[in-house]
Amino acid sequence: MSKYLIIGGHGKVALLASELLVHNGHAVASLIRNPDHRAGVEGTGATPLLLDIEQASEEDLARAMEGMDGVVWSAGAGGGNPARTRAVDYEAAVRSMAAAKAAGVSRYVMVSYLNSSLDHGVPEDNSFYHYAQAKAEADEHLRGTGLDYTILGPGALTLEEPTNSITVREIGYEGPSDTSRANVARMIVEVLASPNAIGKTIGFTDGETPIEGLFS
Repeated sequence: MSKYLIIGGHGKVALLASELLVHNGHAVASLIRNPDHRAGVEGTGATPLLLDIEQASEEDLARAMEGMDGVVWSAGAGGGNPARTRAVDYEAAVRSMAAAKAAGVSRYVMVSYLNSSLDHGVPEDNSFYHYAQAKAEADEHLRGTGLDYTILGPGALTLEEPTNSITVREIGYEGPSDTSRANVARMIVEVLASPNAIGKTIGFTDGETPIEGLFS
């Protein structure tokens, strides 16, 4: 049994991933900032931990990570507020990476988005710019931390049932990008179990390649 901490634990992807990990025999703790979300997390079999990552210090986060075998970042500010987007999607993410190192947790999975890149090309007057920039900078920072990272870049998220199959997409992909949140959750589970996924950035959409055994 492994122990995992999911940051952003009440998000739809996080809840699905928690349920799968618990079903597979792992212990999961999920960081949430709203106490009203405790029951939802507990319903997956995970243990809710109340901590606002926007305000939490590196030391706060490191304490939450003690004894964990891996960390999953599945948090986000949700857009709409550039300052908060920067505070959560970049600054808090970077603190969580430093905290993982301080806590001795080397495995770190980042849920990003398809085509995340410092060369994203989104103009500054576009409402998506602040998110694109924050995520790209956080992903790039993660690559330089020395952590055993995997960056997952799903396409446009849907609530469709899982197909258990994806297609890997390269940076710059511009085709249909629907990606089931349930497939993203399955990718989280798969990469956590796969040493061959370490050091990889994986853009993907729903597709034809089975997720199970993808990195074997």
